[in-house]
Amino acid sequence: MQSRQSKAQVQQKEDNPLLQILAGYLSYWPLFILSLLLTIGAAFVYIHYSIPKYQASAKIIIKDPKKGYQDTKATEDIDVISTKKIIENEVEVFQSRILMAKVVKKLRLYAPITREGNINNQSAYLSSPIVVEAKYPDKLKYSWDTTANLPLKYDFATKMVTLNNLTAPINEWVKTPYGELKFLENPNYSEPDEYKPLQLNFIPPKDMVPMILGNLKADPSNKLSSVLELSYVDEVPKRAEDILNSLLMFYDEASLEEKNILVKNTLESIDSRLTVVAHDLDSIEQKMKNYKSVNKATDLSQQGNIYLAGVNNSDTKLGETQVQLSNLEQLEKFVASSSDNAGILPAGLGINDPSLTQLMSNLNNAQINYEKLRKTVGENNPILLSYKEEIKNLKPDILSNIQTQKRNLGTSISNLRSTSGKYSSMLNYIPEKEKELIEISRDKSIKEGIYSFLLQKREETVLSYTYNTTDGKVVNYGLASRTPVSPKKTLIFAAALIFGLVIPFLFVNAKELLNNKILYRKEIESATSIPVVGEIVHNKSNASVVIEPGKRTFIAEEFRKIRVSLLYLGIDSYHKKILVTSSIPGEGKSFVASNLAISLAMTGKKVALVDMDLHDPSLGKLFNIPLEDPGVSDFLLGEKEAKDILIKIPSHENLFFIPAGALHPTPSELLENGQIQNLISYLDGAFDAVVLDGPPVVMVTDAYYLSSLADTTLYIIRHKYTPKMLVKRIDENNKINTLKNPAIIFNGIKTKGFVQNNYGYGYDYIYGSDKKNKKNKVKA
Repeated sequence: MQSRQSKAQVQQKEDNPLLQILAGYLSYWPLFILSLLLTIGAAFVYIHYSIPKYQASAKIIIKDPKKGYQDTKATEDIDVISTKKIIENEVEVFQSRILMAKVVKKLRLYAPITREGNINNQSAYLSSPIVVEAKYPDKLKYSWDTTANLPLKYDFATKMVTLNNLTAPINEWVKTPYGELKFLENPNYSEPDEYKPLQLNFIPPKDMVPMILGNLKADPSNKLSSVLELSYVDEVPKRAEDILNSLLMFYDEASLEEKNILVKNTLESIDSRLTVVAHDLDSIEQKMKNYKSVNKATDLSQQGNIYLAGVNNSDTKLGETQVQLSNLEQLEKFVASSSDNAGILPAGLGINDPSLTQLMSNLNNAQINYEKLRKTVGENNPILLSYKEEIKNLKPDILSNIQTQKRNLGTSISNLRSTSGKYSSMLNYIPEKEKELIEISRDKSIKEGIYSFLLQKREETVLSYTYNTTDGKVVNYGLASRTPVSPKKTLIFAAALIFGLVIPFLFVNAKELLNNKILYRKEIESATSIPVVGEIVHNKSNASVVIEPGKRTFIAEEFRKIRVSLLYLGIDSYHKKILVTSSIPGEGKSFVASNLAISLAMTGKKVALVDMDLHDPSLGKLFNIPLEDPGVSDFLLGEKEAKDILIKIPSHENLFFIPAGALHPTPSELLENGQIQNLISYLDGAFDAVVLDGPPVVMVTDAYYLSSLADTTLYIIRHKYTPKMLVKRIDENNKINTLKNPAIIFNGIKTKGFVQNNYGYGYDYIYGSDKKNKKNKVKA
């Protein structure tokens, strides 16, 4: 019972596909070791010579109301002019070329200074004692041939700079072939441990900006947060920090500039209206003064005071309503005359309708975002087009709302005038002089109310300008990491390890995939239904006979296994004729036939080995039989008897050999003259086993004819030699030309991988050629 379980475990282990796959690649272990050494060595070299890079990061809060960021109520009351931000839009702003161009010019990144290195030059952002500033950075004369790696020297004693062949002092503008330059002391200078020559390069800002933007990342912390994370990777940590901090500074400046434009437009609108109202108020006061002087009217009657109080109240409301109407008309004119994407709306002063105020705010924000985004992206950007469409859709809504407000205000004005008319009827009871004075006083009161209202709004706008703040709050300024983020040693070594295994794996698979020869037994079994009854390893020696009495070798044991397998094919004392053939020459059929015959003879059986390859015989050389000796062809021609062509092999007891005999012009026709049956019958009666070495089936049809006279046919397929196409055709050909009781022997199996020998694939075998005088060696 225990023995059966052990066998089952062994069988399961052998059938494990993973173990079979691993076993197939283990034979190539030297290749895998070499590949791993090369890839890991390359990783070491890359890490050693790579310039380490550091990452600086910063955080800023964007005032995005959609993400929960809102100012306090007091702040909103002071800052009546404010813009709403969307964090996704601000990401595009931070990555805009306009802001980064300002950073490049501020930090003078268009004129990088480098130090000579062993392989690559290294940045001298900190180790250079000077920096170079261009008066007109965009007009620098730039060329890879003339402005690349210019030698740069600085004399600390004389404070003179030598650029190429030009000598100049520091802190002064100097005209050079490359443009007007100024050499300044580096505020970040740190004396290096080792002096190395400095080199100056000029890179146009328009080319430098994309290079820097490629190392910048701007992403929201998460979907629900209004915190924006900025990160920049650079080989100099200090430069990475400076770039981020400068970017934050220019972002704040752009935000303040945007608000200042809005405040400026609003103040201009208020001041224009104040000028008109002040002029009207001056005219009314002068008119009142002249009227009192001419008519000597200094006081009003009791009834006039009552009237005046009532009319002042209604006229004040009328004045405020007219101001609102005037503002609406001005706003309507601005909206109607503006293009889809131009202009920032003035603040809606005196407009109390919340829906109109919201629409104006939405339009203002859309126009601001459109103008900001238009500077950083193309005209066909989807976000830019969405803002343009939003502006286009908001303007009709605003104009429609303004029309509605104007109608409502017109109704209010009519009602207020009606109320004023009631008070006007009282003028019939007031003296004419007092009546005119009251009219003038009423106009003055109206204008004073309007003037006070405008002054109040102007002060609110000025206060908003005074309180003007940015749209972002810096949480963390740029700070670089102490450890480099590149190269990532763990990742590089992991990649080297993977590539070190993958490359030989691909090589082995590609080698086998591109090979059209038979490599594995399973390929034979999948291509044909004929069973494989034996496997013979590659014969590493030059000996054609590998079986000798008293000699125990692995290949000899394989022939003994084949000898036993003949019982499976029905070979016994009554069925003793064995034909050995193959697809093409060179597959080792003669080697198998001769050694199989010797193996059978060693069992005490009387064996006849017959060379039936009448086209190109080769077995005679194996036993040192002269080619001129009579053989099969002589018997078929009737010139010799069967007993006359039998040759006893002295070195192998019980083994007899019949050579092919003299070559005949038409061997196939000679084979079919009827005499071959007599020869086979004679051998069948005189010997215990008959082994026929026939010609290949693909070259001639002799093997099919001989197979009908045999009891079994051994079909030889050679490892790394027999084309797969021929093996696939065996079953198809066997339907037309039948091979009797066929079985396959897999010959010449070489060890997979680098443990295999360096010998060839077999002997040279060319049909129809005269090779009688050539010394050919028969090998497996």
